[in-house]
Amino acid sequence: MNAMTSSSAAASSGPTPPRTRRVVDAPTRVFHWLFALSFVGAYLTADGEGWRMLHVTLGYTLAGLLAFRVVYGLVGPRQARLSLLWRKLAGLPQWLASVASLQAVDGRQAQNLAMALAVVGLLVLALPLTLSGYATYSEWGDWLGEVHEFFGNAFLALVLGHLAVMLVLGVLRRKNVARNMLTGRVEGPGPDLAQRNHGLLAALVVVAVLAFWAWQWQQSPNGLVSAQNWSASSTEEDGDD
Repeated sequence: MNAMTSSSAAASSGPTPPRTRRVVDAPTRVFHWLFALSFVGAYLTADGEGWRMLHVTLGYTLAGLLAFRVVYGLVGPRQARLSLLWRKLAGLPQWLASVASLQAVDGRQAQNLAMALAVVGLLVLALPLTLSGYATYSEWGDWLGEVHEFFGNAFLALVLGHLAVMLVLGVLRRKNVARNMLTGRVEGPGPDLAQRNHGLLAALVVVAVLAFWAWQWQQSPNGLVSAQNWSASSTEEDGDD
């Protein structure tokens, strides 16, 4: 009787869900998605005077998020430290040597190196991108507009390369490798690399960004988007109908 009860209980409980562990905390994930959203928005609004204030606002947001990530990478928890990226990149010469000598290639190390290179490249490019944008907006010289455009296109190329690497790794490993930036967790045994989620800090970052956008909107006489853009869009839609 007891055996039958135990079997019934096991059957009703169903399969045990896979164990997961936290590898990315909330502030890092919030930074990642706000940074991506701000860049995409800024790139799409780069042309046209009517989008100028929105473009500038998103550019300032990029600069602020970059400053936050640098500070968080210096004083934040261990798994968010920028020094961790440099330690990963320190293995690049050895990995390249193994590839050149046709030895067995460590796929996990290749993934870590690719991700570290992408993150470092994006953070490094973000500085001249935002500085040249500020200089262009302040009209320090017409030639700075071309410099800003160059860094914008270089940043876009690196983003597309990052997405391509994620796609290839996802296909090869047959798993969603971007999941950790959505949930902060990955499947597998072991302790959490991010001991605390720091959800309050992540919420404060979101509130700060939204407050800055609202302040920029209040300061701009025409709002973040010129009314001419809305009227032009409405005219185009009426013409399509």
